[in-house]
Amino acid sequence: MSTHQPKAAKGGKWRAPAMFGALAVLFLLEGTVSNSFFSGHWDNALGILRVGLISAILALGVNIQWGYAGLFNTGVVGFLALGGLAPVLVSMPPTPGAFSAGGWGVLIAMVIAMATLVAAVFLHGRLDTKLRGWAVAGVLVAGFIAYRTLFDPAVEAIQAVNPSAYGYLGGIGLPVLISWPVGALLAAAAAWVVGKTALGLRSDYLAIATLGIGEIIVAVLRNEEWLARGVLNVNGIPRPWPVPYETNLQQDPGFVARATSFGLDPMTGSTLLVKVLYCLLFVAVLGLLIWAAQLALNSPWGRMMRAIRDNEVAAAAMGKNVTGRHLQIFILGSALLGLAGAMLISLDGQMTPSAYNPLRYTFLIWVMVIVGGSGNNWGSVLGGLLIWFVWIKAGEWGPTLMGMVSTHLADGTLKTHLLDSAPHMRLVIMGLILLLVLRFSPRGLLPER
Repeated sequence: MSTHQPKAAKGGKWRAPAMFGALAVLFLLEGTVSNSFFSGHWDNALGILRVGLISAILALGVNIQWGYAGLFNTGVVGFLALGGLAPVLVSMPPTPGAFSAGGWGVLIAMVIAMATLVAAVFLHGRLDTKLRGWAVAGVLVAGFIAYRTLFDPAVEAIQAVNPSAYGYLGGIGLPVLISWPVGALLAAAAAWVVGKTALGLRSDYLAIATLGIGEIIVAVLRNEEWLARGVLNVNGIPRPWPVPYETNLQQDPGFVARATSFGLDPMTGSTLLVKVLYCLLFVAVLGLLIWAAQLALNSPWGRMMRAIRDNEVAAAAMGKNVTGRHLQIFILGSALLGLAGAMLISLDGQMTPSAYNPLRYTFLIWVMVIVGGSGNNWGSVLGGLLIWFVWIKAGEWGPTLMGMVSTHLADGTLKTHLLDSAPHMRLVIMGLILLLVLRFSPRGLLPER
């Protein structure tokens, strides 16, 4: 025992640098080597990297909930989508005439809805059993009628304002960087509501509740056109500082001269510079988050959270408020999901509610956490970058692999089936990676210490 432990510790010391070094080699190959598996273009490598950095933040948020406290959140897509709403509400200019047409009606309807819920809760706690049910039902019915009476005409008036280009309230025209913490706050507020109702349930019920609530949030964004145009999408969301637009760079004589000095044409140079700036900005945000997460994990608070995760009964016996701490960690993790959602919309430049697919924004994020190493913040970063790289490249590797396999096969049903199955190889590769990691490194590539 005494001779084995130092070797394990020594090996563990270099495991993280080796893993991140191998990951860096993958991105270098993508940018420099051109063959059947790598593009050989830095434009592609940087494009994968910048979304991979956002995926790392998503994985970090899920890891805070699951790795710190054992909370199984299957509604990641909902909190991500709610954070993505922030750039629309904060950074887009207000729609001319929309607020005067129906904005006040929507606000008053929302106030009535909140007042109805508060009144129902108040009566439920104050009245005796005989009157409670009728009184609460009466308040809810009356409040619902008043809410719909104001809300429906106001929404119709807003959506009638130049529906081909607008048809929604718009935002307040502030810098898009301000929308990032707002996205975190929106997701945190939703997490508080969800947590107050669901965290007292068993873990399997929590998973079902978050799955349903996540889908509800996405459905609301798809259907409430007055809020973010629904399936019509919101285009032209501004870019965050200091990222410029490629067309502006291409019209700048100074930039054109510098690009030419590096042997780049203005279009290629502007594209690379924009992607580099995005990557630097996202690295700065991720670095700040990982620094804060490491401080929290290694603090007495972090040790307490892991103690609650490992044995809730013993922690409660020691006087710890288990449900309160679960609510706290659920809100913190969801805030990171909302932040990443706002960053993703700022990167895309448009809000597309129909694109929020649970396969991409829930299942894949969980694969990142499991492969990287649950409970290890750096493992979440590694898993986010690695799995996103493989997810993107697997879409290109699938047809290549199927073509190689079926090259020597005669034309027929089998060859046709293999070639038609090529687009699904992405899911097969993800499943294979997950199985291999669970078999040979069940605690992830970077296990929790």
